[in-house]
Order: sequence, then C-alpha cells, then structure tokens
Amino acid sequence: MTSAIDRGRGLLATMTAIVICSGVVQGYLTPLLPAVGDHVGIGGVGQNNLYLLSQLAFAVLTPLLSRWGDLWGHRLLLRIAVALVAAGSLLIAVRPTTATLALGMVLQGAVVGFFPLLAGILRSRAPEHGRTGMSVLVGALLLSIGTGGLVAGSLSEEHALAGLWTAVPFGALALVAAFALPAGSAPRAGRFNAPAALLLTLGLGALTLLLTEGGSWGWASASSLLTAVVAVALLALWVRVEHRSDHPLVDLALLRDPRLTIVSAHTFCAAFGTIGFLGANAVFLGAEPDGDGYGMGLGSRAISLVSLAMVVAGFCGSTASPRLARHVGDRATMVLTGGLAALGFLSLTLFHQSLPQYLPGALLVGVATGMFEAVTRTLSAEVVEETETALSVGINELALSLGAAIGAAVISALFAAHPGHDGGVSGAGYQWSWAACAAVALGGALLGLLLGGGPDPAVRTAGPAPSKEAA
Repeated sequence: MTSAIDRGRGLLATMTAIVICSGVVQGYLTPLLPAVGDHVGIGGVGQNNLYLLSQLAFAVLTPLLSRWGDLWGHRLLLRIAVALVAAGSLLIAVRPTTATLALGMVLQGAVVGFFPLLAGILRSRAPEHGRTGMSVLVGALLLSIGTGGLVAGSLSEEHALAGLWTAVPFGALALVAAFALPAGSAPRAGRFNAPAALLLTLGLGALTLLLTEGGSWGWASASSLLTAVVAVALLALWVRVEHRSDHPLVDLALLRDPRLTIVSAHTFCAAFGTIGFLGANAVFLGAEPDGDGYGMGLGSRAISLVSLAMVVAGFCGSTASPRLARHVGDRATMVLTGGLAALGFLSLTLFHQSLPQYLPGALLVGVATGMFEAVTRTLSAEVVEETETALSVGINELALSLGAAIGAAVISALFAAHPGHDGGVSGAGYQWSWAACAAVALGGALLGLLLGGGPDPAVRTAGPAPSKEAA
C-alpha cells in the first residue's frame, strides 16, 4: 500500500486526509463551546480557561514535535501526533465533562505538528511536488476549518452534544492515512535536549498566558508584569542554554538565515490580523445594528456561511499561489499577499454599514490568508537543509501562533479602550482594530521587499524536474 502512494497524487491525497482532520479539529469546537459549556456546567471563565489550555498546548508542542520529527523520524512522530488528536476527539465526544474537555483539547493540540512533519515527508519523498503540494494542503486545511464548524453547528441544533462527534471519524481516517504514508528522510543524529525543552516550554507557556489573560488582568497590573518578567527570563535562559549545547533543541543558527527570518516575520504580520481578528469578526457579524450601533445582526448559521465564504476565498488564494510565484517570484508574491490583507482591512475600516459593503473586504482578507499560509510554509521548508525541514516549518508555525495571539491581544486592548453600551464595544473600537490590522499587514508587505533571491525552486528541492502532474 505504501509503495502505491510514494509519490505524486497518491501521496498528496493521503496527506490531504490528515490535513482535513487538522482543519476539522481546529474549527468544530468554537461554535459548540457555549452550548456544551451550559450542558456540563462550564461558565464563561471556564470556557476561556479551556481556550487558554489549548493555546498553551499549541505553543509547547510546536517546537517539540518538530524537533522530535527531525531526530526520530517524521512519519513516526506524525503517527503519534495523529493518534493523540484522534484520542482527544474521541474522549471529548464519549464523555464530555470539564476534565475530559480540558484533557481532550490538550491532546488535540498535537495538530500543530501535522504541517511540519508532513513538510518533512513531502520534501524527501516528492520534492518536485513541494510547492503545489503545500498549496493544496493549505487549501484543504482552510476549507475543512470552515466546513467543520458548519457541520458541528448544524448537528448541535438537534442536540447540544451531537456536534462533539464531528471530529471522531476524521481522526480515524487520519490515523489510517498516517500509517499508509511512506517514511521521510532518515532520522538525523543527535539527542534530545531536555533542559532546553523544559525552559522553552515554561517560557512559551508564560508568554501565552500573558497574551491570553493580559486583557482581563490589565496590561499594567502586577500579574501581567510578573508574568512578562518570568517569560522573558525563561526564554533568555533558554537561548543561553541552546548556545552552549552541542545538541540544541532549536538550532538558533537557523534564525541567522535572513530568508527564514523574513519569512517568519511576514507570517507573524499576516497572522496578526487575518487570524487574530477571526473571533472579533464573528462578534461583529452577530451584533445588532439597532442595539449596538453596528454589526449585521446575523444568526449563527449565517455567520458560519460568511466564514465559509472567507475560507473558500482562502482556498482560491492558496491554490493560486504556486503559479503566481512562478510568474512573478517569491518576493512579489509576499508583497502582494501583505498588500491584499492591508487593502481588505482598510476596506472594512471604511465600508461596513451593510453586508454587501462588508463582504469585499472580508473576502480579500480570506484570499490573503490562503496565500500567506501557502507561501510562507513553502518557503520555510525550502530555505534550510532537508534535515532541518520540520524544525524550520515549526518555527514558522510558532510565528503564526504568536502573531495570531498578539493580534488578538492588541484587538482586545483596543476594544477595552473604546467601550460602548452596557459594557460592550463601540463601533470606533472595530475601526481602530481594522486599521491596526491593515498597518501590520502593510508592514508584512514591506518585509517581503527584503526577501533575497534564493536558488531556483527546482534547485532548492534537489528533486527531479516537475512532472505534468505537478504542473
């Protein structure tokens, strides 16, 4: 079975099944948590704590799974990650309680390892499909995030807990696909640096805690300042340990590569708004114009349809990005990606009085989301040696997560600075937030101008000439 999917479409189809599971897992719980929380007795604070646990798992597992994959084999770690996600999804569905939801969401955090580990396998087994393959996988991810939420919400209209089963069959399918995949390149020599892993885990945990809770604590409060000091101290100590180690957890020399640094910085800027604003976008669409003075007054299903339209636009942007990069180059593609995101957020800032006004800007943001996720994941895999592929893509994934978290934190602070009626947010808070997202996206476009010209993609992947299938 494995030999039949070693290369080409069979390999990409098998990987797509795994990525679809990742998208469903990332999209299906968000619309369900309020109803599920009421059913099992978890209030707003408890639901926020579950979200915090999930974000902590994302931050911690991203570098760990990537590094373990480069050390012990991408396929082995991918199978373990998929098994963790499948187990977490089943646990949540079978017995939803506060404890099982918390444990299940932490286990589901292993989805952050899917892309780095898949990138390692794809680069070693079918390098000629690298760019096209990555764009297809990103497109599948975006579509499955949108459809996962829509399916789960529809199932839960009949019974509050029915939607919790949404991810279970996809987890089972992904597990079968993971065991069907061929092995990637041989594991590299080295050993796991446990002290560095502990320091990085604690440092990223403290940083994630600050970003998610700083708004409610108050950014100038003693709790926020103390957490910030702890995060900086732990991460500084981690850097020192890595520099002195013969077997670093993360080879910091990678960050001296200007191409990887620029790509990761562009990822941060793009994720700041396109992902950081997703939650606030849903709130705006559901707000009542008569009561709140802004919004579209849409119900849950209509909001899901708008979100689905945005991810369809993202799919189009993702699948178009390889051809665009061939015609205009990586630098111009990154500039265009940031420019489209900035234009979309600027449109939202100026035109948001009705849904026909709102949609063009939202769809532009969707297109930019697909483009940046495909382009940056591709480039982060190509700018390093094959043995560092998973770790390099993992660094880019971490930049994406931090960009989204900091974007959400800044938006939360801008909302707090512009209060509306009954403790809500005023329309000016949304306008300032969209403007901030536009400015940061424009910064990402300018970073794209700094991207140096590397070798031809065919040379970087060191594979055979692209087949008709890849074209």
